[in-house]
Amino acid sequence: MAAKNNSVFFEDLDVIDYKEAWDYQEKLFNRIVEQKVYNRNHPEDTASTDNHLLFCEHPHVYTLGKNGSENNLLVNMLELQQKEATYYKINRGGDITYHGPGQIVGYPILDLDNFSPDIHQYVANMEESIIRTIAEYGLSGGRMKGASGVWLDPDQPSKARKICAIGIRSSRWVTMHGFAFNVNTDLSYFELINPCGFTDKKATSMQAELGRPVPMDEVKVKVRDHLAEIIGMKLP
Repeated sequence: MAAKNNSVFFEDLDVIDYKEAWDYQEKLFNRIVEQKVYNRNHPEDTASTDNHLLFCEHPHVYTLGKNGSENNLLVNMLELQQKEATYYKINRGGDITYHGPGQIVGYPILDLDNFSPDIHQYVANMEESIIRTIAEYGLSGGRMKGASGVWLDPDQPSKARKICAIGIRSSRWVTMHGFAFNVNTDLSYFELINPCGFTDKKATSMQAELGRPVPMDEVKVKVRDHLAEIIGMKLP
């Protein structure tokens, strides 16, 4: 059996096209899965699996999870082009969401056998990293029953608003996709969709809640460090 490896390669990809980042994720994901299959079939010659954490921002793009409904995209392709936005059906869980400038998108590509092989706990850990981050800015985030992600005022249905969406894919305990955290995001783009399938909930951002833009690099460090601590990642 290969030894557990909690070391994680961290990369900030800056602003990157969604499809380019997706292809890169798939490459890393498949490499880890292939190593696990090899280890299982060759117990005499096993090797540890790698782990990766990617941060980035995307140009305006909408993505629809495999169980989502296209009815939650409220405009047609021509209108999307006019907004300089693209659209992809992808292989994560969850419904439709938006990615764009001013949003930290995190893609942990981890072999959870190196940490804790529990998908529900893994999602909760991502949520907790955002909850702890926004708490450093005086914002109180929480979870809403039956809905992943991080919410403000989750216990007040008429006021609940989402600051971070989460949607993942996993196979053989290897993860990809991840979270989209609204820092200085242009929230008008959420008006073109029913975010995460909700028709009665709004999106928010740190900038909207605080009344000022927040330095992206500063927030990235906080999210990265909280995530590493909670999951047990060893970063370079």
